[in-house]
Amino acid sequence: MEQLCGVFGMTRQAWYAATRRQEKRGFQAAIVLAEVRRLRKQVAGLGTTKLYEPMQDFLASHQIKLGRDRLHKLLKDNTLLLSKKRSRVKTTDSDHDLEKYPNQVKELKPDRVGQLWVSDLSYIRVGIGFAYLSVIMDAYSRKIVGWSFHKTLEAKGPVAALEMALKTRGQPNQPLIHHSDRGVQYCSGAYVDRLRQATITISMTESGDPNENALAERVFRTLKEDFHLWGFPTFGVAETAIEQAIGAYNSVRPHASLGYKTPDQAHQGQGYQPLKWYPYKKVRYGNVQYQADWQPCSPL
Repeated sequence: MEQLCGVFGMTRQAWYAATRRQEKRGFQAAIVLAEVRRLRKQVAGLGTTKLYEPMQDFLASHQIKLGRDRLHKLLKDNTLLLSKKRSRVKTTDSDHDLEKYPNQVKELKPDRVGQLWVSDLSYIRVGIGFAYLSVIMDAYSRKIVGWSFHKTLEAKGPVAALEMALKTRGQPNQPLIHHSDRGVQYCSGAYVDRLRQATITISMTESGDPNENALAERVFRTLKEDFHLWGFPTFGVAETAIEQAIGAYNSVRPHASLGYKTPDQAHQGQGYQPLKWYPYKKVRYGNVQYQADWQPCSPL
């Protein structure tokens, strides 16, 4: 033992003291882990923070000094961390008795502004809950022409976005198709009636494949990832951030699919517009397949 202690430059007393400390830490860790398992038998979803608070009396009674970070590391080392589950909020309820409409854009390749609008809504975390962003985008220019942020999934949000888009509609006499999923908001009487009043053709997805509304799905990913629209403390803060993000999306962010123009530039209809149309990958509609290899090059 003396030779071994000499190798590590330690006295025998220091060696035994270190051994006792290590044994004590191991014993304390075993006690803490036993308490963690006991608590999780009662509430299986307790994470580090929610475990740490109710364990304070237990730790004090056993004279164990353990911070939250050390508890987290202890759980990680013993594979006791909870697996994170990605939050998914259902925003599309197509299981309803309202009238649904066929897909009118399966083979449509828009070659002008105001020919096709695509619409969808998604959730934004606000506080401990969610609020819902509705957008309408011109499929040719990729410009968001209407949007609304609403606290509920009622049709009022999408209708407000539609009203904004209608105010910016340049040539109301030209044919326009509105494409969306079959959510109850878009099939509601208020929404459908407003589209009919504006003489807009109604088109909806049929198969449930998100690629049938790929452009609208993609714009939410861009807004959330590029502009960090993940979560906000209050509704007002979220709404301000969304307004700024959409403004920058339309006027600042260049699109590769627009030849690196911004949507505002593409919306002006100057020159030729080499567009990449959706679907971006091969998608099956019934017995027909469409391949994403079409790039129009015609003037607006």
